[in-house]
Amino acid sequence: MASGAVPRPVRSRNPLDHDVPTGREEAWRFTPLRRLRGLLTGPDADGKVSVTVTAPAGIAVEQLDAADPRIGRSYTPADRVAAFALAHAGGATAVTIPAEAAPAEPVVVHLHGESPRPAAGTAAGIAYGHLLVEVGPFASATVVLDHTGSATYAGNVEVYVGHGASLTFVSLQDWDAGAVHVGAHAYSVGRDAKLRSFTVTLGGDLVRLSPTVDYRGPGGDAELNGVFFTDAGQHQEHRLLVTHTPRSCRSRVTYKGALRGDGAHSVWIGDVVIGADAVDTDTYELNRNLVLTDGARADSVPNLEILTGEVVGAGHASATGRFDDEALFYLQSRGIPPAEARRLVVHGFFAEVIDRIEVGDLRDRIMASVSARLGETPAEDEPATAAGTGASAGAAAGAGRAGA
Repeated sequence: MASGAVPRPVRSRNPLDHDVPTGREEAWRFTPLRRLRGLLTGPDADGKVSVTVTAPAGIAVEQLDAADPRIGRSYTPADRVAAFALAHAGGATAVTIPAEAAPAEPVVVHLHGESPRPAAGTAAGIAYGHLLVEVGPFASATVVLDHTGSATYAGNVEVYVGHGASLTFVSLQDWDAGAVHVGAHAYSVGRDAKLRSFTVTLGGDLVRLSPTVDYRGPGGDAELNGVFFTDAGQHQEHRLLVTHTPRSCRSRVTYKGALRGDGAHSVWIGDVVIGADAVDTDTYELNRNLVLTDGARADSVPNLEILTGEVVGAGHASATGRFDDEALFYLQSRGIPPAEARRLVVHGFFAEVIDRIEVGDLRDRIMASVSARLGETPAEDEPATAAGTGASAGAAAGAGRAGA
């Protein structure tokens, strides 16, 4: 049984094994190739991206050279840009959480593009990177990857979750205007391990991320959550692939996006493959898009391929809708000013995902950024999180016609 066959990409470390896309391929048909600023040809790096890591005691942070066998252990590039990133990164930043460790504070990897902000029509400096995160068996940790600054950046992220371990991984794309970011995030989930990932995309001119999940044993559990706010002229693309091969694994995908302004374009592709031996699989993927103004476009394509009939559950849902004027009227009729009502609706729409992030400062920063993009600032005595908006936010949580 299948609901949309999922294309099988070429897997190779050699960039020349990957064809130069023309834009007609399924994997590239939504991407504005001219805005990738040469990343498809793998130019030499002429920009700088600094990487700083803040880690609790007991967490190992290393700089690996390109020959280290740990690089690429759980990921082989599936497209030309990722292959060039692996070839040009010159090694990797590695973060290792020891077996059975449970640090109370998150590990924060701050990646900052240091290329001067480009003039209109020019590119920020080209840079490449590779991050490797390894979580030992039965460990529990939170890792935050924070992208800021300006660059034309191609980077890969490998996340290896040991058997019985638990990891929360947050990737925040908070680039300056004009940045370009093409990245692959590969999650390898061990037996009885749990992964919770959060992908938050706010800044940049073009951001294209390709998260993948595979399981190394039964009992693996992966939750992929995402939030994106696509403003005028921005292109934000998230292409997910979850592959169920072992039996008795679970996956949940929830991505929510808001779009505003002329030329705002978001793309969400959700692919799930359930192999012939993956009996007792439980999977569901959901994408909701809230279009705030005319001139914005959201493309949403869920695909589900099932090769066994013995599953616990498998499904998907996708909806894109306009801002709900009735919700605004409901809130304004209760004395809430129009600007505050709009903010409550959008915050409530995002709350289901953002409130799951357990790093309070990060939640506040994300919601404050959303408010800034709406052109509104919360009152100084009001928390920036959606949870802090009280009953009104709860009422607004389902206010968009795209659903909550």
